[in-house]
Amino acid sequence: MSVLWDKAKEVLIAVLPITGVVLLIQLFFGLFGIPLPGVMIGRFLLGALLVIVGLSVFLLGVEIGITPLGTNIGAMLSKQNKLWLLAVSGFVVGFFICIAEPDLQILAGEVSAVTAGQIGKMLMLVTVSLGIALMLVAGHIRIVYNFPIRILLVILYAIVLILALLTRDKPEFLAISFDASGATTGALTVPFILALALGVSGMKKDSKASEEDSFGLIGISSVGAVIGVLVLGFFIKTEHMTGVLSSKASASVLDMISNITKDSFKAIIPIIIIFLVLEFVVFRISKRMKRRIFVGLIYTCLGLILFLFGVNIGFMELGVEIGRTIISSGGPAWSVVVGFVLGLVTILAEPAVYVLTHQIEDVTAGYVPRKVVLCALSIGVGAAVGLSVLRITVPGIQLWHFLLPGFVLAVVLSFITPKLFVGIGFDSGGVASGPMTATFVLAFSQGVADAIAGADVFKDAFGMIAMVAMTPILALQILGLIFKNKSKAAQPASLSEGGHNEEI
Repeated sequence: MSVLWDKAKEVLIAVLPITGVVLLIQLFFGLFGIPLPGVMIGRFLLGALLVIVGLSVFLLGVEIGITPLGTNIGAMLSKQNKLWLLAVSGFVVGFFICIAEPDLQILAGEVSAVTAGQIGKMLMLVTVSLGIALMLVAGHIRIVYNFPIRILLVILYAIVLILALLTRDKPEFLAISFDASGATTGALTVPFILALALGVSGMKKDSKASEEDSFGLIGISSVGAVIGVLVLGFFIKTEHMTGVLSSKASASVLDMISNITKDSFKAIIPIIIIFLVLEFVVFRISKRMKRRIFVGLIYTCLGLILFLFGVNIGFMELGVEIGRTIISSGGPAWSVVVGFVLGLVTILAEPAVYVLTHQIEDVTAGYVPRKVVLCALSIGVGAAVGLSVLRITVPGIQLWHFLLPGFVLAVVLSFITPKLFVGIGFDSGGVASGPMTATFVLAFSQGVADAIAGADVFKDAFGMIAMVAMTPILALQILGLIFKNKSKAAQPASLSEGGHNEEI
């Protein structure tokens, strides 16, 4: 119980800022005589409470269930020393974990809804999951054979650039592809992929190489989603495709609970099946550890249900309403400011962010404090949401105007940033865009687009998650350069000797 209480206190501190910002927005609107509906605020406060409880239970489940399970599977695959087994297992695990990811379920549903089914939910799920699975295999092979992560990222983003140029007449697919990249690495996939990377890299005799390879697998895997959706763009006609913002208010609470519970069980069942198959065929673990993992999976599922229910009942509808109201009352300039603030505080409540930042602090033995990483992520995500809203409000600004120079800069920085921060940076890009972003902040962007004459919910609102997936990469790599200079100042004569230096 003490562990659960510690996590609850941590989560409470994270969720309070976004709750406070929403209440301040309500007070601001009230002063101008246009307060948000009281029912929405009541549902939001209930949702915030459920988010706190759900996220606390979820993180406890990840700690005692998901992380040891993924670490054991990763270590087991490495011990077998069979490339085909690593490739096949990595592909199967990657596909089923991704297709069950709640964030991707949310995004695929949103895409299907605003396109009136022209891009079906299942089509999105399968396409993205195939891309993720293939890149997960590539990432595992990279760790085993010590292939430089910088070179692999250059190759992958060169492929993305070529595909983007070939589908430049369908800019909406560029937005969806990068949104999918961020949405696939959420509350479920992040802890599992991080644990897999930790297990595979942990088998290396070189502790420094093991530390560096503990990160980067999420960043590599998420590129597969971009490639998959861009390839899908070749086969879908979009001449008459426009976005329509559907109302979620008609959905009953019972239907919502039922759907969320089904999605959460769908997310956990593939993990249980994979574990049972691998445990029976390849390796054995103690009964005590097995019970602990199953209890952790139950906690993870229960926490996920509470968290997603809180987000859906209290955040999505309110996000749309805030976006619409801020445009009608304050205008486009205020929407950019509010977007920045929402991005700044929303990231603090993302479940996967907590998993990543704790692992960064643990793997680096506290040399890279999680509070510093959280600060860099907050600034990056705040800038991303602000720029996304600016793109919606200013005609002529297109998504690639930000993404192209941003990712080019990210790749360039990867060659001068310490290796550890390259992996951390690209992992953080996927981690930052979790369920809070895929619901509340995306809903805010849709509300802004819906309220602006000439804007299209499909073509303009989507792409926000893509921005959220990009800016943390830049922020964390810049943070790496700061740590590099810090190391130089502390150890000017022995940068290559032990400890955390310029190649941390």
